[in-house]
Amino acid sequence: MKKSSFLVSVIGIAVPVGLQSMLQSSFSMIDQLMVGQLGSTAVSAVEVAGRPAFVYSVVLGAVAAIAGIMISQYLGMDDRRTADRSLSVNLTAATVLALLFTALCALFPGQIVGLFIKDDPAILAAGRNYLTCILWTYLPMGVSSILAVMVRCLGRAVWPLAAGIASAVVNTGLNYGLIFGHFGLPALGVTGAAVASVISQFVNMLLMLAIFYLVRLRGQTDFQFSLSLGAGGYRQYLMMLLPILITELLWSLGQNVNTFIYGHLEQGDLAAMSITGPIQGLFIGALSGVSQAAGILTGRRLGAGEYEQAYQESKKLVWYGLAGSLILSALLIGLRRAYVPLYHVEPGVRDTAARLLLAFAVLAPVKVANMILGGGVVRSGGKTTYVMVIDMVGTWLVGVPLGLITAFLLRLPVEWVYFILSQEELVRLAMTLAVFKRRGWMNRLSS
Repeated sequence: MKKSSFLVSVIGIAVPVGLQSMLQSSFSMIDQLMVGQLGSTAVSAVEVAGRPAFVYSVVLGAVAAIAGIMISQYLGMDDRRTADRSLSVNLTAATVLALLFTALCALFPGQIVGLFIKDDPAILAAGRNYLTCILWTYLPMGVSSILAVMVRCLGRAVWPLAAGIASAVVNTGLNYGLIFGHFGLPALGVTGAAVASVISQFVNMLLMLAIFYLVRLRGQTDFQFSLSLGAGGYRQYLMMLLPILITELLWSLGQNVNTFIYGHLEQGDLAAMSITGPIQGLFIGALSGVSQAAGILTGRRLGAGEYEQAYQESKKLVWYGLAGSLILSALLIGLRRAYVPLYHVEPGVRDTAARLLLAFAVLAPVKVANMILGGGVVRSGGKTTYVMVIDMVGTWLVGVPLGLITAFLLRLPVEWVYFILSQEELVRLAMTLAVFKRRGWMNRLSS
């Protein structure tokens, strides 16, 4: 592939996926900005009640990552039948996960919210109401995510973006109406934000079903929903899925330990961290498209047996992501003081949030490099055990211990707790670079 055509391929995937990820993050940002007008209690309630959705999205991301590995490699082999079966298996897995998370949150909403905060009845009540509504987003989110993987692998990455734009518009309008009581709608406050998210996610799912029909089903008779991968196929599937599922689950639990830490520091620290969440999501989302492009394009190369091209193009993708992250970090450092006043919270909470955004901006290039190398390139060969070991070491042997020590033994301010525990990213990057250079991750799936 010529340099110009490779760059076009990267842009064709990375830009739509990045924009769609930013739109998805905008759901959280719009919720936080509008809920932020209700005060610190409301902001904290949305943060803690959103923790199960965070865990679910991470686990769902693991299934979507495996779907991307399988579909891209089989399309690289020109084996569309097995690609369709890969879609069927992963769509079923995502549906089962969604139903499981929905049931748990419906049965134990108060207990789940209570895990992350001190004894604060106001936050607990608002968070419980938010969670019992937001849990209905899990199923449509799961279906949409897996269908979007197939559509992107078929070279139509712009279509899921269009669906994301439409659902973001719905989410914004309903947030404005249902949180504050405009357009003749009831003023539901925090619960209104959850209702808006539920409706917009169902809109997104319906649009993705229509897009999948247009891209893969209309006028074609070769598609068949089938879970028949064979014993060898399922063994290969589980060997890929289980390590990455364990990886993402343990990583998300580690992030929830961090939320527990922030929730037990000084009053207002959890709200300050919550304020930074949407910006972090937008930042990482903007460059997540490069990671997706790395997974799809590298997977196709490996599926076709073109190992040297896969290796050389992977290095280019890392440099693209690094350049983008440096530009966005510079923008964030310059604009962070303009962002935090958008929230109607105490001045001390705003100042803390601004310092946290500065720490994130410094760390972001390393986070992006890990996302592209670990989340895209190394995974594309299906040897996900490498990523599992790296992430477990980073999260549980570095990040969590540093967070507990700095928060409860050294009693440092929250921005220093965050910055120091995030040094796990440097450990991850060093380990991932070593794996990448040895090329042991380069693998072609069997069909």
